[in-house]
Amino acid sequence: MKKDNKPKVINSITELHRILGLPKPTNPLITLIDHSQEREQTDLGNQKMVLNFYNVTIKRSFQGQLKYGKSHYDFDEGTMSFLSPNQVLAVDEKGERNNDGWSLLFHPELIANYGLSKTIKKYGFFSYGVNEALHLSDKEEQIIENLVQNIQNEYNSAIDLYSQDVIVSNLELLLNYCNRFYNRQFITRKMASNDLLANFESKLSEYFDERKQSKLPTVKSIADEMNVSANYLSDMLRTITGQNTQQHIHSKLIEKAKEYLTTTSKSIGEIAFQLGFEHSQSFNRLFKNKTDLSPLEYRNSFN
Repeated sequence: MKKDNKPKVINSITELHRILGLPKPTNPLITLIDHSQEREQTDLGNQKMVLNFYNVTIKRSFQGQLKYGKSHYDFDEGTMSFLSPNQVLAVDEKGERNNDGWSLLFHPELIANYGLSKTIKKYGFFSYGVNEALHLSDKEEQIIENLVQNIQNEYNSAIDLYSQDVIVSNLELLLNYCNRFYNRQFITRKMASNDLLANFESKLSEYFDERKQSKLPTVKSIADEMNVSANYLSDMLRTITGQNTQQHIHSKLIEKAKEYLTTTSKSIGEIAFQLGFEHSQSFNRLFKNKTDLSPLEYRNSFN
């Protein structure tokens, strides 16, 4: 019989506990799993899973590989990864696993009535690939561990009117620290970031090469060519250059448009088409928005 490769959808934290052979969670909306307490699961194998809740994980001494999207990643000590709901995850369990670390999982309903339910979308790292994980220094790891301990203490305490407020506040503080540490990583891993920036600029130039241009580049299309996630690329560029990917694309596009307007006799429509616009009106709007002049006004200013 053909093996079913369909991902197993896990809708609740209670269900995940059952699959991992763990006791029923104290709170069905949030849990902290100590991976050293997991029982070996022979039925999972290379089973793909879709977790319908947020997952913040720190892994140490992980033997085998975690597959996230198209990438595999070997975890080192003090390495964090993040998953948002509905993402596909698969664990390759070849060889002996030495679990050491934890996963903080929380259902979207936990934060539904808090500002975090909206601001959590600003944390781009929930959409990073696992190969774009956060590598912590000892000091950073201690800060993270302290915050997670606060959440666990509150989780294990008697529930009162303020329990959820305290948990969500600590959760938001945890994510803000992770955001800070990611920005630090972009800077301290300067050589890797500079290589990525050079690769990005090369890919962007290729898009606007007159012989290759057929459509407008998108953040996703460039990120896919570079084998990085779109959010990681934008966040890295914003930290290093002050502009995200879309802003870089627009800057390059306007630069190329100015070149065509001043060095060729092509019509505005021809230039728009050359740059990848389906409609010249869209080109006119973007150009004026970025330069305060229409393409024709810009061209006439040189005559």
